[in-house]
Amino acid sequence: MDDKGSVGKISVSSDSVSTLNSEDFVLVSRLGDETPSSTNNGSDDEKTGLKVRTVGCRYGRKVQRRERRLQSSTGQYESSSDGSPGSPIPDEDSVVFSQLTYLGCASVNAPRSELEALRMMSILRGQCQLPLEVTLSVPGVSEGTVRLLDPNASTEIANYPIYKILFCVRGHDGTPESDCFAFTESHYNAEIFRIHVFRCQIQEAVSRILYSFATAFRRSAKKTILSSQQPAPLTPDTDLFTFTVSLEIREDDGKGTFSAVAKDKDKQSFKLRAGMDKKIVIYVQQTSNKELAIERCFGLLLSPGKNVKNSDMHLLDLESMGKSSDGKSYIITGSWNPNTPQFQPVNEETPKDKFMYMTTAVDLVITEVEEPVRFLLETRVRVCSPNDRLFWPFSKRNYIETFYLKLRQVCQERKSPASDTLYEVVSLESETEREKWKTTASPGIMPTGTDNDEPLLSGSGDVSKECAEKILETWGDLLTKWHMNLSVRPRQLPALVRSGIPEALRGEVWQLLAGCHNNDHQVEEYRTLITKESPQDSAITRDINRTFPAHDYFKDTGGDGQDSLYKICKAYSVYDEEIGYCQGQSFLAAVLLLHMPEEQAFSVLVKIMFDYGLRDLFKQNFEDLHCKFFQLERLMQEYIPDLYNHFLNVGLEAHMYASQWFLTLFTAKFPLYMVFHIIDLLLCEGISVIFNVALALLKTSKDDLIQTDFEGALKFFRVPVPKRYRSEENAKKLMELACSIKISQKKLKKFEKEYHTLREQQEQQEAPIERYERENRRLQEANMRLEQENDDLAHELVSSKIALRKDLDNAEEKADALNKELLLTKQKLVDSEDEKRRLEEESAQLKEMCRRELDKSESEIKKNGSIIGEYKQVCTVYLKHELRNYLKTHKIRSFDSFELSKVEGCEKCSSLFNKEGRVRAAVTSASAGGTEETDEEKEDLKSQLREMELELAQTKLQLVEAECKIQDLEHHLGLALNEVQAAKKTWFNRTLSSIKTVTGTQGKETT
Repeated sequence: MDDKGSVGKISVSSDSVSTLNSEDFVLVSRLGDETPSSTNNGSDDEKTGLKVRTVGCRYGRKVQRRERRLQSSTGQYESSSDGSPGSPIPDEDSVVFSQLTYLGCASVNAPRSELEALRMMSILRGQCQLPLEVTLSVPGVSEGTVRLLDPNASTEIANYPIYKILFCVRGHDGTPESDCFAFTESHYNAEIFRIHVFRCQIQEAVSRILYSFATAFRRSAKKTILSSQQPAPLTPDTDLFTFTVSLEIREDDGKGTFSAVAKDKDKQSFKLRAGMDKKIVIYVQQTSNKELAIERCFGLLLSPGKNVKNSDMHLLDLESMGKSSDGKSYIITGSWNPNTPQFQPVNEETPKDKFMYMTTAVDLVITEVEEPVRFLLETRVRVCSPNDRLFWPFSKRNYIETFYLKLRQVCQERKSPASDTLYEVVSLESETEREKWKTTASPGIMPTGTDNDEPLLSGSGDVSKECAEKILETWGDLLTKWHMNLSVRPRQLPALVRSGIPEALRGEVWQLLAGCHNNDHQVEEYRTLITKESPQDSAITRDINRTFPAHDYFKDTGGDGQDSLYKICKAYSVYDEEIGYCQGQSFLAAVLLLHMPEEQAFSVLVKIMFDYGLRDLFKQNFEDLHCKFFQLERLMQEYIPDLYNHFLNVGLEAHMYASQWFLTLFTAKFPLYMVFHIIDLLLCEGISVIFNVALALLKTSKDDLIQTDFEGALKFFRVPVPKRYRSEENAKKLMELACSIKISQKKLKKFEKEYHTLREQQEQQEAPIERYERENRRLQEANMRLEQENDDLAHELVSSKIALRKDLDNAEEKADALNKELLLTKQKLVDSEDEKRRLEEESAQLKEMCRRELDKSESEIKKNGSIIGEYKQVCTVYLKHELRNYLKTHKIRSFDSFELSKVEGCEKCSSLFNKEGRVRAAVTSASAGGTEETDEEKEDLKSQLREMELELAQTKLQLVEAECKIQDLEHHLGLALNEVQAAKKTWFNRTLSSIKTVTGTQGKETT
């Protein structure tokens, strides 16, 4: 097959897993060609890439098992190479399916859309009025044709070349369409896409039909023709298959895409952001032996923590699976919603410099393997705030783990003829498990060939807390008596300690042996010391990571164990200023921390350093330590003379192999069971017990050490000796031997005197060359110390650079925040200026409106004033005219000469007019003593007065109407003034005030 042929992959939806999804298939562009053409053009290239999906089943079974089930239960399909009667004879092998109903076809715009295909399937199933019974023939090769046959007449109804079929889909389980399937095909040279929908009377046959489609697409004619010429399948070189599994975590970056999360270079932990949607991507690649075909992934699981149970794993939604573009890796992608309750522990922010574990598992079905294979990945993660930025110590690297899969061939009796199964799983282990096994397994259970030349990690070995009930009762009685008088040790205590203190009681007994039962003052002092700065902080930090790396409590960087260990070492370095922190103290402090809280562990450490004389070994240029080496060599000369002579011959001195024994009390390299027993004896009998254990070690290893040279002996002390005592039984025998060796304090004092005597003689008889050599050694030691200080300074420099970088990043973040605030302030300023311009325009419009209203009011006032003035003039003229006529009638010359006083002085007139000059009604209506002529005049005057009063009333009414209009105008003016007052425009207030004042003055004048 040409490499340029159209090649695609079967993809899978997130809610389904199919046995067909992992297969590659090849499509040909022409029907009838012997081999597919590589010159497909136009739409034909775009039509390749069939997607087969079986929606609804969470875990698929193997195709072979499904075929056998269908064959035995339904018998509704059969393989045939002959055509049906009355139809063209097929030119290829095919699988025929009967008892199918054709529901119809429809045009679709998205031929590869699963949602649209399912929608059309539902529509056609519901609207089909006249279903058509058909038989479907699916070819076995990609050059064939799918045929629809009439089951009664055995004639062909329609045919669809395989290369024109683009997409296959089945209905969801639990829906009415679960017994339906459909495929889309390009019609009329890909200008129209149509979907054909079918229903199966036997629902299980749907999976078999889709499998037949997938088979047709992944088999090429060329491979079929040349199959007989191909060599026999490859046989595996060994039964061990190696796989490299890579884990990548992607997060939603807020831009519609998912980006790979960062990974801490130093701590090898992923940095996740809380609350962000994530994707898990697994890359599986086989790196050795015969290639195994990965059929599919039927489960991607996730759980917080490590060493989790299968029941605690949570299934993720699968998005896709299949081979990579280069065909070397198999890629599985699943979506992960961290906001669900089961993932809450990995969605909460972790404290600074701490992390947690997360376990990911992927279950793969391999065609040649009988059972699924699960690859389990445990990785560190640290959850931070969604707004955290990534700095330079982080990189976007995957977590990679190597797995070793051991298989063996299935027996022919067990193998099914229809099955592809060739192997069954013997074991599956990761590289991490192998390394852990090498460091923690005991000699009795370690597999052959797995031991190596690597030294035993400190903190190795498990110590069981189980103890015989009788022993616990004995210790219980002893502790009860001891608590009654803590100043006196019980008589039977040493014998019990030599047998080993029960693990469950060690914390309490160690404190009693060290005399720390009443140490409240030291606890308070410890809490003060940890707040102070230590000048040896860098050395402490460097040693913490190398202390008990094999123990779960101390192996996590930034974990609780390392944090407590750092506090104890720091507190002691501040407490003991003369000695400070010395390398090796962390191992002893770690042993104490495993049995008691850090405050009590600090108190016991102080007791061991001061009361038991351990700190003397670090004083005066380790002078006391050299004395201990001399004492050990003298004891060897007495107890093991042949080994002592051998060491003399090869030039091996005690300080070359016993330094850690004395400085760390055997805690640095030996298994924990042995270490704890040594501390039991040390606290009970004193530091001299180190000589007992050292002699016991040398005695048990004498035969091996005598056969070694200088370098072999050093290597033997470094590797085989500690590993020999991983067995609890071997450690017990060693401690029994150590307790049986009797070393008197008198003898040790004697050796100490000999040492000091030799030192004095050496100083007196020291030759110049020796003096120079000693001076040279001193200078070398000084040089080493300076180099160490240089390393410390370099480490501090790097730390300061990291701190400066962090400060710079913080400053950049603050600058970004200030820039954002500045931009927001500028935007607010622009908005305020726009608002100011808008208000100015509104005020100008309001001012113009008020001016127009004011002009209108002034014109109305002027008009009303002119009307009132004219009316007054008319009334005045009329009254004057009437009075003038009256005066003429009564021979009065002028109204001006008529005086009210004269009227009052006249008896007749006074009776007719009141004091205001008005005619008295009573008088005019009832004048008893007047003449008839006077009555007539009175009647005339009454009528004239009534008319004048009527006209005066009408004039007053008009005046009231004018005043009402004026009040209305004043009301409108007041409303305008209120609006202007709300706008707080002082200049407009003054204008309106002046207008109001003028208007009020004019109103008063008008009134």
